[in-house]
Amino acid sequence: MFGTVYKNIKVFITGNTGFKGSWLALWLLNLGARVAGYSLDAPTDPSHYKILSLDFETIYGDIRDKAKLREAIASFQPDVVFHMAAQSLVRKSYEYPVETFETNVMGTVNVFEACRQVDSVRAIVNITSDKCYENQEWIWGYRENDPVGGHDPYSASKGCAELVTASYQRSYFPLEEYQKSHQTLVSSVRAGNVIGGGDWGEDRLVPDIMRAASQNEKVIIRNPQATRPWQHVLEPLAGYLLLGQRLLEEKKEFSGAWNFGPNNDGHIEVLNVVKDMRKHWDRIDVQLAHDGKNPHEANLLKLDCSKAHTGLGWQPVWDSPIMFAKTAQWYREFYESGRVLSQEQLAEYIDDAKQKQMCWAT
Repeated sequence: MFGTVYKNIKVFITGNTGFKGSWLALWLLNLGARVAGYSLDAPTDPSHYKILSLDFETIYGDIRDKAKLREAIASFQPDVVFHMAAQSLVRKSYEYPVETFETNVMGTVNVFEACRQVDSVRAIVNITSDKCYENQEWIWGYRENDPVGGHDPYSASKGCAELVTASYQRSYFPLEEYQKSHQTLVSSVRAGNVIGGGDWGEDRLVPDIMRAASQNEKVIIRNPQATRPWQHVLEPLAGYLLLGQRLLEEKKEFSGAWNFGPNNDGHIEVLNVVKDMRKHWDRIDVQLAHDGKNPHEANLLKLDCSKAHTGLGWQPVWDSPIMFAKTAQWYREFYESGRVLSQEQLAEYIDDAKQKQMCWAT
């Protein structure tokens, strides 16, 4: 997979104790990579990172601690850095705006500063969010060259992180100087709402659904008509790894911004997500919230992933029915029998990708 480019390659992941970071670490270890992580302690209990018990070193630290981060990257001497560490919750950003901006903006600055002082780094993939775009609530998808911004502090911080990425690329890693004054290629990636087993994040739809089901309670839905681009966590990770492969292969045309989102069938209203999940676990039930006190959140958000489809050769593997089935199965097995299906589902995903002749899997 991925041209075997990750075998024995040193990969540094920030935020590896989180949901997406732990899945990425699992996949990279399967690819034979030498992985190190830098993160706060696992943010939830249970924690996907802790249940997996993966064999690699994690340096526990805050992304805002630039000296400790710099020392960690310098000590490991990575070939590629995947920057995932973030304050990732919209509602929490309203309560803690300063922490959100410090983590998501200055944390990103700290990563780039540390990387530009370490000669081993050949590729940086900065993971932001589909919420980085200045959302106009229009019906078509956002493209990579659309304006970034954001209403809430979280979205605005991710827009700022995109500006930081573009600034560092132009100022310190310019393409015209690649392999002359520097050897680092930089990309940013923007993904839609990801779901999958092992997410217990606070104030997120699928973890809320599964927690309620495990306790035979109804999940409270605050914004049932909101439409989001839902995808299994392995979908964008395949895109990140494919992009990282191209950067490590010194193909500078792949630097820049990339969207990774579902096909049209993955743009689904929140209430319909709950209904689709219930098909695979009948303990799931719902109660609609009517207090009207919720802070502003976008109602409609879509990504245009044409660039990734045509330029990178990336395509989603699992459609929405399979995505919901795999996610519900993971939680049902965990809560009812204690089984952890992550390795098994990763293998299933790869097999399905091979059947569909995805470029990274053949």
